[in-house]
Amino acid sequence: MAARSGNEFAQAGAPQMDIIITVCDQAAGEVCPVWPGQPVTAHWGVEDPAAEAGNDHAKRGAFMRAFALLQKRIMLLINLRLEALDRMATEQRLKQIGQEK
Repeated sequence: MAARSGNEFAQAGAPQMDIIITVCDQAAGEVCPVWPGQPVTAHWGVEDPAAEAGNDHAKRGAFMRAFALLQKRIMLLINLRLEALDRMATEQRLKQIGQEK
């Protein structure tokens, strides 16, 4: 699946987002778009596995590492009790999850 532009989610009629998480390492330094409804945002940098140079084994390993890292972070997100957190606490916790290795 190709990376999506945030613009398609900012158009009229798009669903309102509660949480926005970017994962591309290249996106970390970019200015994020203004999201309707001011969702909580966090950046979970993940090295681009497609940029891995080397043989098929090395490339497969890069994809597996990215998958494992995202899987761990998603499990931490799923286990958050968001209803018990205010906006600032949610954003802080999401940023902490993004630091998990």
